[in-house]
Amino acid sequence: MAARQEKETCDMSPSMKRHILAALREQFEQWDTVLARLSDGESAAPLPSSSWTIKDVVAHLWAWQQRTIARMEAALADREPVFPQWSTDIDLATEDGVDRLNARIYATHRDHSWSSVYRQWREGFLHLLDISERVNEQNLLDPSRYSWLDGRPLALILLTTYDHHQEHGEALGIGYS
Repeated sequence: MAARQEKETCDMSPSMKRHILAALREQFEQWDTVLARLSDGESAAPLPSSSWTIKDVVAHLWAWQQRTIARMEAALADREPVFPQWSTDIDLATEDGVDRLNARIYATHRDHSWSSVYRQWREGFLHLLDISERVNEQNLLDPSRYSWLDGRPLALILLTTYDHHQEHGEALGIGYS
């Protein structure tokens, strides 16, 4: 009887892909609700204990989002990812490389308008959700499916995107339920 109940419970649970995408959609809605209300001045206010502003954080998230989108597009096309040109000349396997890329992102986007940064982030996140929906769940979860992920499942890339937004969201006071 217990085995049958366990099976029924598992059959009723959502797939891993649906679970990940539902979490990302919820995260998008939470961020979008907060960001949509910000004025130019509010987005440019320095954050506590940081030289960055909310606008800088959103531009930073958008830039890293572009690398995630490149991976998801590669999965759909069954090819190697084509990363944005601005991110290909730095070794991101090191903390120094990540710091250098973050500095480049900051320098590139710090003078962009809030409306432009917000629009890019919003459109990018929606595009990421759309293309992720089209990736086959088995391909998303199979750690050996894409050689360019070095034995990691593609789902991990989406979870990293979630974690990255959560990390910065907590610093901005964007809560998660």
